[in-house]
Amino acid sequence: QVQLVESGGGLVQAGGSLRLSCRASGRTFGSYVMGWFRQAPGKEREFAAGLNWSGGYTRYADSVKGRFTISRDNANTVYLQMNSLKPEDTAVYYCAGGPRYLTTRQTEYDYWGQGTQVTVSS
Repeated sequence: QVQLVESGGGLVQAGGSLRLSCRASGRTFGSYVMGWFRQAPGKEREFAAGLNWSGGYTRYADSVKGRFTISRDNANTVYLQMNSLKPEDTAVYYCAGGPRYLTTRQTEYDYWGQGTQVTVSS
């Protein structure tokens, strides 16, 4: 089975940066899409960023575009570099994978990490 484990969350001041990591293990994916979702208190979980592993395509929510960057290494880790953080970025961030295309729909993702907390103070 595929396992996804996030790390790198924490507490930062507004304007600061964090780099999240998602390490995958287990059998290979049937698709090559990985994404980051986030869920703020009292809010629905929403798509933040996604990556097509083989083709190099990326996709971002409007709320994070220009500030966040999704990337991968050559092995089994996906990253989310978060710059110019705002208090509204405060959320639990989840790594997910599985689709055959870069969808924002969470129901299309088969594999999920446990989440990592990101808190941005004013």
